[in-house]
Amino acid sequence: MYRLMRVNAANRNGLGRFYFVFGLYTYLLLTITCSPSTSYETLQGQAQGSTYTLRFDLSKNTESQLLQKEIDQLLSNIDQSMSTYIPGSIISQLNQSEGAWVKVDDLFMRVLTTSMEVANATEGAFDPTIGSVVQLWGFGFDEIRGDINEISIQEALSRSGFERINVDSLENSVRIPNGFSIDFNAIAQGFSVDTLALLLESKGIQNYMVELGGEVRARGYNAKGDYWNIGIDRPINESATGIELQAIISLKNQSLATSGNYRKFWVDEQTGIKYAHTINPKTGRPAMNQLLSASIVHAEATMADAYATACMVWGHLKCVEFLETNADYSGVLVYADVEGNWLTYYTPELNISLVETD
Repeated sequence: MYRLMRVNAANRNGLGRFYFVFGLYTYLLLTITCSPSTSYETLQGQAQGSTYTLRFDLSKNTESQLLQKEIDQLLSNIDQSMSTYIPGSIISQLNQSEGAWVKVDDLFMRVLTTSMEVANATEGAFDPTIGSVVQLWGFGFDEIRGDINEISIQEALSRSGFERINVDSLENSVRIPNGFSIDFNAIAQGFSVDTLALLLESKGIQNYMVELGGEVRARGYNAKGDYWNIGIDRPINESATGIELQAIISLKNQSLATSGNYRKFWVDEQTGIKYAHTINPKTGRPAMNQLLSASIVHAEATMADAYATACMVWGHLKCVEFLETNADYSGVLVYADVEGNWLTYYTPELNISLVETD
């Protein structure tokens, strides 16, 4: 039978208050019997304002209690490096450095390096320096919206731009202009998933599924010897009840990250316009296009996470072009046409076992 486990990827403002909502409700469809194999272990917990689940085989006689401690320590290390909710974290120190050089750890440097590579590749559709703009629109860590007008938007934009980050690789130090604010919300959760997966692999574990906040990385097979099946939620309002899946994808040594603009938003009381949390780094305004959700598949959750956000900025046409010209990526896009009808795009190489339709 299928056992359905619901993972709330939208609840990232709880314990720890780490990351914003850049994912969806994701469902992990574990093809197991009603009595799971004793050779598979499940470890769960809370982290980064959400939850995590690791399911893996025990063929290497891994001691679960010790592994749980290593997992929690690793997640704590990531918090201390990249959580803007921790005043003494490295990212908080950097954002308050007033233009001075700040020593960073290897975790931070790895995420920053990848972020800058993606920023260059997407021509700024993905940009880790838009913290000031995010804050202005009320999607920052304190969720307080500023006085939004053209002047304030341009002023916030003047304090962004990934090209202005200085990196000293030899000293493992970073410098940003005074007033800049680094924000890894669109990539750090995927990075956390990859880091946890590599921890399992370091123990010799080859069959596993790692999920944190809705981002997933899977390798090998589940307890029944099948590929891991991951369910993608339909992009419906948070107030909706029940389970509605858009698709179920079998991951073959792959990762999946989903970004959507329908759970984290606010509505202007005067105009009725809905402003979602994905900010276009070029305009300094929430991305306004017809793409409702982007689920990106890649070998690494870090890259899937980053490009899912870039797709929400691009819109579905640019994202389709990207997917069709980059063989390392595939995905599921849900978008609306000019009449408001929902349409779905799937890259043909995906192994989709179920699609829910109206």
